[in-house]
Amino acid sequence: MAVKVLPALPAQVELIDKAVALGDRYTKTLGLLTPPAYRQAAENGGLLVAVEADEVIGYALFGLPKRSAHIRLAHLCVAEEQRGRGIARLLVEAIKQRYPQRLGIKAKCRRDYELSDMWESLGFVPNGEVRGRGRDGEILDGWWLDLGHPDLFTEVESDALLVVTVDHGVFADLRGLAETADAEESRALEAGWMTDLVELAYTPQLVHQVRDVGDTAERQHQRAALHGLRQLTPASEAVAERTAELLKAAAESLADLPVDATLRRCLHYVAETSCAGLQVLATRNPLLSRLADVAWEVARVRVVSPSTVTLHVDELRQAQVYRPADLMGTEFRSSEVAPGAEDELVAFFNQSGDDDGSAFAERLRSLTDDTVAWRRELLRDGQGHPVALYAWALDGRTLIVPVLRTADHPLEETLARQILFLLKRQGRDCGAETIRISDPYLPAVAKAAAGDDGFFEHDGKFVALLVDVCGRAAEVEAVAGGLARELTVEATALHAQMPAEVAAVVERAWWPAKVIDSELPSFLVPIKPRWSTELFNVPAMLLLRSHVLGISREHVYYRSSGRRGESVPARLLWYVSDGDAHMDGQMVVGSSRLDEVLIDTPDTLFSKFEHLGVYGRAEVQEAADASGHAMALRFSDTEIFPKPVTLRRLSLLATELGLPWSSNMLISLSKISNKLFQAVYKEGHRKT
Repeated sequence: MAVKVLPALPAQVELIDKAVALGDRYTKTLGLLTPPAYRQAAENGGLLVAVEADEVIGYALFGLPKRSAHIRLAHLCVAEEQRGRGIARLLVEAIKQRYPQRLGIKAKCRRDYELSDMWESLGFVPNGEVRGRGRDGEILDGWWLDLGHPDLFTEVESDALLVVTVDHGVFADLRGLAETADAEESRALEAGWMTDLVELAYTPQLVHQVRDVGDTAERQHQRAALHGLRQLTPASEAVAERTAELLKAAAESLADLPVDATLRRCLHYVAETSCAGLQVLATRNPLLSRLADVAWEVARVRVVSPSTVTLHVDELRQAQVYRPADLMGTEFRSSEVAPGAEDELVAFFNQSGDDDGSAFAERLRSLTDDTVAWRRELLRDGQGHPVALYAWALDGRTLIVPVLRTADHPLEETLARQILFLLKRQGRDCGAETIRISDPYLPAVAKAAAGDDGFFEHDGKFVALLVDVCGRAAEVEAVAGGLARELTVEATALHAQMPAEVAAVVERAWWPAKVIDSELPSFLVPIKPRWSTELFNVPAMLLLRSHVLGISREHVYYRSSGRRGESVPARLLWYVSDGDAHMDGQMVVGSSRLDEVLIDTPDTLFSKFEHLGVYGRAEVQEAADASGHAMALRFSDTEIFPKPVTLRRLSLLATELGLPWSSNMLISLSKISNKLFQAVYKEGHRKT
């Protein structure tokens, strides 16, 4: 009987259970993975099974990161008695066929398993190594299978890293000598495939509990094992203040809880996590879990089980490190560096080696040359402390950035991502075609963010192409290819009808490029003036907010849950739906990239996306329909049109293109022709 490779669907419980049973036979080599992880993978399209005679003889379990274009292979499992028949190859080929738009497949495998021949036979090539966090400190080899989409922007791509604090119970599961009940859930945090996704950390409260362990051998073993985790040392005064706030809230909302040492210990974990600038605390402690709502409401700490971390690492990561909503309002200020103020900035930004304090200050002073129109921009937080610094100037058709620094701050990555997109916008406005960041001491967060945004390393610098073309693949490639040849690098080959996922990566990396003849769809989204003002400042507020730190990178918009053919990724046009049509009050004001569509209860959506938005919980609830569900549209890289496109002009453009048009398309989210998107986009950027 022929072997069939099938996707395991969420409703196929028996099929998923058979995959779980097969995986459980090889936990020593695969690492622990709980049954809910298999079901979550099936829901996300990441579980393929090899079936023969109604039996599962192999499976592949993998992740499809939303913010990356690769596939993350966690398990490739074949029953021992079935090996040698090419089952692993069938599974890998099935992944490639189902997701050809992804750039490649990443995997990690212990070196001491001696499986290099297998990975090479499947077409994988070595791609670095990392030391595991298991008890024996094993070496994990990285493997990469390219799916045939060579480009300029994948070389600096890296997996996100989520830092999670653990309480003593989880720590004992991981590092204790004694076996603890249900420890498998915690140990899944150290599975090989999680190594570059999650870093575990501990706070002083855990050290106190280790000290209190009665058995000498166990205590000494646990104390030594602390060195395998990141140590956090938040300010004790801040922790005491936050603990008091938590204790008050707990007493009000959970009146039945005794205020004793046990409760204070639990709240200390939350307070220390919060004051260390983190947002995720893993525990299996029932009391600490009961405090989850208090922890979130008071300290913005998510108290979760270890299995929640393994199931939702990507979502937790985004919520922790990227909070554009916190850049709203008046907390952050942007200004130019005043002459003579260079020395005072040294203490706020990291230097090393030849870039010591005096050299750094001198470099800043040198950027006042009258022959070059340097701009030295400094961002300060609400307390007036410098948190980011960058300098730029236009050199011909290149925006040069000799300095880009971020200070140690809870929003450091958010600021880095905002600044990079700000530089792209400034470059486009100045007529630049490339951006060159030449700071030799670029912070690690800026390097990672630059990789996500299509910057690539060239001659020791980070370079990005600004391809200001909204047209066919051939037109975009012609401009990008010309810029690449000037840099003596190879350009990405584009073609018509390229998959939506690949086109989205191209449009992000070569922003503001738009590949119109790709399979990336376009949608028209009606939005009420109130939310258009909150999100985009169009129509403008009476009291203008700062455009420099506006939330232009990523945000979320809510609407009723009815499906209208939405797909991800996609492009969006924002249509202000209320106003006087005769006075041109209804208009298309800008465009964005659609990154995610999610339908769920308002509370679930609010908890997931609060870090992105201007919506309160009550306002998300208002968006829900009779089903009790709402739809969240997560979008990014919004461009506000210099020249809004009026309703009359929008209708005329559709008519001129011979496209169907009706007022019903303005009532709810509607799919539109890419040709109409192109016409509206060009109209919005027309200079005359």
